[in-house]
Amino acid sequence: MNIEEFREYCIAKPAVTEEFPFDEVTLVFKVAGKMFALTSLDKEFYMNLKCEPERAIELREKHTAIKPGWHMNKKHWNSVYADGTLKDDLIRELIDHSYELIVKSLTKKVREENDL
Repeated sequence: MNIEEFREYCIAKPAVTEEFPFDEVTLVFKVAGKMFALTSLDKEFYMNLKCEPERAIELREKHTAIKPGWHMNKKHWNSVYADGTLKDDLIRELIDHSYELIVKSLTKKVREENDL
């Protein structure tokens, strides 16, 4: 997966917006205003994705391209490096998992307002 495919996959999800809230090189994807994925445009391509804590540990032990989240809460976020060792299906599954964790954390009212 490359950065264009990553962006297209994220932005196609319901109620997702993209923005640069931190600086001009950190692209952030939000669902209903809450961040679920981000990447840097000026470094090696990787994405930070939210993850259930126990699963995050398992993924890090199994895949060298998955590390504790860079500049994030390392209990809840992974940095996923698109170095060619991970299958695109796994990366899409991890994006979906991150998105679903955020959607699940939204209030019922916010989910209804955004058709989630």
